[in-house]
Amino acid sequence: MNIRPLYDRVVVRRNEEEATSAGGIVLTSSAKEVQNRGEIVAVGDGAVLESGELRALQVKVGDKVIFAQHMHGAITIEEDGADYIIMSERDIAGVIA
Repeated sequence: MNIRPLYDRVVVRRNEEEATSAGGIVLTSSAKEVQNRGEIVAVGDGAVLESGELRALQVKVGDKVIFAQHMHGAITIEEDGADYIIMSERDIAGVIA
């Protein structure tokens, strides 16, 4: 993946969807739930504040995150069979410890 996000944006590799339900039923592609978890694979330089200063992001490459289902201005791309999302840091709800 050769994408360098700008400013407060990050690139997240979305987790694979579950192929079976909790009860062991194999799910079709239309029945699979879209995952709202993933791993950060690239981060921008930071958010530009009103003063012109750069605020570093709170997340880093390798962090496992939970993000909003509906994101503002996010871009979804597929490369090498994996789904990636370019999103703003504000759409990340938390880091999984």
